[in-house]
Amino acid sequence: MRLAIWPILAGIALGVLAPVLVYFGNPGNMGMCAACFTRDIAGALNLHQAGIVQYIRPEVIGLILGALLASFLFREFRPRVGSAPIVRFGLGIFAMIGALVFLGCPWRMWLRLSAGDWTAIAGVFGLIFGIFIGIFFLKRGFSLGRNRPASKIVGFVFPLFALGLLGLLFWGLTGENTPIKFSTKGPGSMHAPLIISLVAGLFLGIIFQKSRFCMIAAVRDTILMRDTHILQGVIALVVAAFITNLALGFFNPGFSGQPIAHNDTLWNFLGMALAGIAFTLAGGCPGRQIILSGEGDGDAAVFVLGLLVGAAFAHNFGLASSPAGIGANAPMAVLVGFIFCLLVAVFAREKRS
Repeated sequence: MRLAIWPILAGIALGVLAPVLVYFGNPGNMGMCAACFTRDIAGALNLHQAGIVQYIRPEVIGLILGALLASFLFREFRPRVGSAPIVRFGLGIFAMIGALVFLGCPWRMWLRLSAGDWTAIAGVFGLIFGIFIGIFFLKRGFSLGRNRPASKIVGFVFPLFALGLLGLLFWGLTGENTPIKFSTKGPGSMHAPLIISLVAGLFLGIIFQKSRFCMIAAVRDTILMRDTHILQGVIALVVAAFITNLALGFFNPGFSGQPIAHNDTLWNFLGMALAGIAFTLAGGCPGRQIILSGEGDGDAAVFVLGLLVGAAFAHNFGLASSPAGIGANAPMAVLVGFIFCLLVAVFAREKRS
């Protein structure tokens, strides 16, 4: 088996930088989480009113702009759009709901596990189960269709959105009477210094764009094509994060008392199973979708917007979990999410001309 240098480097970079960001102030076991950070941004923009999770995370801005920069450096900036946008938007909504039932994206799942949070084990099995369901339908012809090349301005829309978020972040931090909301307690109030977070995001955006790093692809490609190059990156992530957590004194093995996590095994499994199906049908985990949106993929950008709206639904309608357990309305939302994803998987087929 040939070593996959870029994915391994990407995994090591995330495995080291995420605990370091926790050291500098990010929430425990949440140095880098595409779902949680998108949720925080939704709160800062007043899309939900959960006061403890409101902050425009510079890491997400950095991921998008880093991917844009890398796509130009490696001549891979290819604006494209047009593949079932409304379905992708819906998949983004339910992917976020599933992730917030579990309390984390696939990145955070592995970061939690590498810090000794054994409650994440159920999430690992749930994610793999969801990916397997998605692969089952991929083998039977599922497709959201092909996107098509678009003008450059289309490719710049989401990076411009990221720059707008950066402007709103500065406005919220320095201005008075701004409409931007920032948490004064809870996870949203915990963050590394802005410049450190932004630089870390930029660096990871560049290396993720080059490496095609994706948690869904790691499993999907191994099963469908016997290609383990992305999987090697995931293994490198877990090892690097484990070593870094040990070095920083963050390794705390057990099922109880874990930061921003609950110990409901069934719903940890089902939340990530729903997310895994949605990610697989959409073509990548939330981190990968954020990176794709930075390199000009309009379909990925629509999915990310779905994540934002999903975060709003999750916190406005009692769907998101907390360390005390799942939200009151989470079971019904997860059931609806499974039904939506399965209907899409069964009936979405690429039409042949």
